[in-house]
Amino acid sequence: MSYITRRALSTLIPPKVASPKAIGANPYAVRLQRVVSFYEKLPKGPAPEVQAKGFWAKYQAKHFGKNPSAKPIIHAIIGLVIIGYAQNYYFHLRHHKNNAH
Repeated sequence: MSYITRRALSTLIPPKVASPKAIGANPYAVRLQRVVSFYEKLPKGPAPEVQAKGFWAKYQAKHFGKNPSAKPIIHAIIGLVIIGYAQNYYFHLRHHKNNAH
């Protein structure tokens, strides 16, 4: 090939495409490599169990977790009885406390 022919062809091809490194190189390869390295760093296997913190979280974990039970229903009934008695005492029974004459 003559010098003039090579010069004419080289002006038609942009320099980035003409470089041997850019030919066949994927423009998304660097971004894809970052995504792959991110996922490689993630922990593998099942996630560790989250420990309950606080009274209500521990109560839920104990009674509604792996082994659910009927104790919350019993606790609710006992709580309603206590609240009901407290209301009866406040609105009615406290007036008859020392009126036994």
